[in-house]
Amino acid sequence: MRLIVARCSVEYEGRLGARMAEAVRLIVLKADGSIAIHCDSKAYKPLNWMTPPCSIFESEGMIVAENPKGETLRVTLLEVHHDHSVDLGDEPGLEKDGDEAELQVLIAARVESLKPGLTLIRREYPTDIGPVDLLCRDDEGNAVVVEIKRIGEIAGVEQLLRYQERLDLDTRLAPTRGMFVATRIKPQAKVFAESRGIECVEIELDELRGHDLPRMRLF
Repeated sequence: MRLIVARCSVEYEGRLGARMAEAVRLIVLKADGSIAIHCDSKAYKPLNWMTPPCSIFESEGMIVAENPKGETLRVTLLEVHHDHSVDLGDEPGLEKDGDEAELQVLIAARVESLKPGLTLIRREYPTDIGPVDLLCRDDEGNAVVVEIKRIGEIAGVEQLLRYQERLDLDTRLAPTRGMFVATRIKPQAKVFAESRGIECVEIELDELRGHDLPRMRLF
């Protein structure tokens, strides 16, 4: 990545024409071929930019970016205050805190805290419409289908109902019971789930990650 702080003017030619008068700005040139022009306001959004694929050409006091659509972004450098390049290396990507895969692993290790007497049969139990997050049995021998979401919404409840419908075709499991588990369950989803006989449980991520059993809330 290359960062240039310079007094510059900018001109764009393409679907329309746009010009930016002389001022001190930050010019960001990235390894992916993109260029963005920032000022010290307007929050994070650049004043002008060009995304890859584009070709960038440099000459004395000038940076020009062109893309296959025929658009051109021309930056005239009048006074360069700072010009620095740095190799950022490979980007590992964003990992969401408490994603569904992590929640599934944490909950599978302590399913009895969802409900006393609950035991795990299998994670990712297969069905012909996709795998069930957790398949368990309660202390009465009933098969319990557990669907886990970060945020519990109506779509998640509908997904759980579809899994139950498929598993209820198996006489070894029918009739199944449903349990909807999330860090937060939206009120509409809770009402819908309970109307279909599904138990709703909210979990605390920090407590799941700790050594103690999580204090889960059963509605």
